[in-house]
Amino acid sequence: MIYAVWVPLLMPFVAVPAARRLADTLSPVRAVRLLASTGVGLALCSLLALSLLVVPGATRFSAVSAFGELVRPLSDAAPAVAVPLAAAALSLLAGCAAAVTRTARRHWAELHRSAQPSEYTGGELAVLRDSRPDAYALPGRPGTPGRIVVTTGMLRALDPAERDALLAHERAHLAGHHHLFIAAAEMAALCHPALRSLRAPMGYALERCADEAAASAVGDRRVAARAIGRAALAARAAEGAAQPRPRVALAAAAGPVPRRVAALLGRGAPRPRVGRAAAAALLACLVVSGAAALDATSDLHSSIEAAQSENPQH
Repeated sequence: MIYAVWVPLLMPFVAVPAARRLADTLSPVRAVRLLASTGVGLALCSLLALSLLVVPGATRFSAVSAFGELVRPLSDAAPAVAVPLAAAALSLLAGCAAAVTRTARRHWAELHRSAQPSEYTGGELAVLRDSRPDAYALPGRPGTPGRIVVTTGMLRALDPAERDALLAHERAHLAGHHHLFIAAAEMAALCHPALRSLRAPMGYALERCADEAAASAVGDRRVAARAIGRAALAARAAEGAAQPRPRVALAAAAGPVPRRVAALLGRGAPRPRVGRAAAAALLACLVVSGAAALDATSDLHSSIEAAQSENPQH
């Protein structure tokens, strides 16, 4: 356990470089699924590792040893090392739990506010009378349909074919429940600092998913690319005067638009080997982290049984 328990805490740092390459070299849908599963899996493994670090130091206290029916502490390290290490791990766990709880409550409150009638009425599509160009997908609560919000300024900035592509893009965000993937990436980032670097590739991959859905819906990749580029330019020109979007909103004008337009137009040489290598590296990080966490858990269980077996009453 002394070595295996540290592997889940270090593995996210190894996974980040592969994650950055994944979104550009793998299909968007596969990239989203792999990034989400890897981020959540690595976060859970790191939390388990922190929990395992708490137990040996805690057995230095008589109340904990009596509760576990132990006749000796589980750790051979000196109390001056084991106890502060356990305290630090426990503090990190408490901080993660508080941050995740606070973020989950905020996310739910934002979804609840977005589901209120307010000015967003009229079914799936809500057109706001506003000269400032803007458009975004506003997800609803579970069981409540989301809405596509677009201003009259954005509608005037695009031609009819481009409007169809823009609406198809936002519709893909709602149909794919993309806000849940963003929430998962945000929660994972709260559990390990290295996983914050997964949020940008996740956001880009989600936008690419919606871009491809828009291109498929209108049947013309150039129209989709033009719609995204013109929408981004129009929104950016009015950025200072535009009203802030809800935090849960997903917008076609977000993220690295030039990269997305280039991908839609097929510019840049495809790199399937790089994508497969990055995917394999991420999966390897997840497998190694999980195996190390299980090995450390098994080792701790064996140590507890050994400490209990030395009790004369057993």
